Amino acid sequence: MTRDQKIALVESLKDQFQNNNFFYLADASAMSVEDVNKLRGVLFEKGISMQVVKNTLVKKALESVGEDGRYEELYDTLKGPTALLFTDTANAPARAIEDFRENNPKPILKAAYIDTSVYIGDDKLAELAKLKSKEELLAEIIGLLQSPAKNLVSALNSGGQTIAGLVKALEERAGA
Repeated sequence: MTRDQKIALVESLKDQFQNNNFFYLADASAMSVEDVNKLRGVLFEKGISMQVVKNTLVKKALESVGEDGRYEELYDTLKGPTALLFTDTANAPARAIEDFRENNPKPILKAAYIDTSVYIGDDKLAELAKLKSKEELLAEIIGLLQSPAKNLVSALNSGGQTIAGLVKALEERAGA
């Protein structure tokens, strides 16, 4: 790779880091080409892009984007082969990796950056998979907001039936 290609790649990585609040670092080494292609297919279906890049280039891009030190915790994970996973949904890569690992021992999660939070180590994979996506949170909030209105309508409906029943009982009593 020429120096100009490296500079262009670092610039491309900088753009990706600036435009993505969620990215994962994974170890996909020792996977067969067939398995890597399957993994790429699974990730692509879920809207996740994967690229394998030299650690030094990743570190340069992170250093130039995160001058405030927000990526420093990730630097120690940049050892050995590293695959970058970029996504718009925080939990999508973790769920995809969990699903893929049902039949394969890899990839191994090195780290994840989720909107200013850093998760380091493969043991965080289950925790990341349980994170709720933006759409799931919105659906939950809408459900919570609708709940009081549903309860009110239900109470009014049942109350109307109760009142009608009481009136009918009183009429029957008066008639008897």
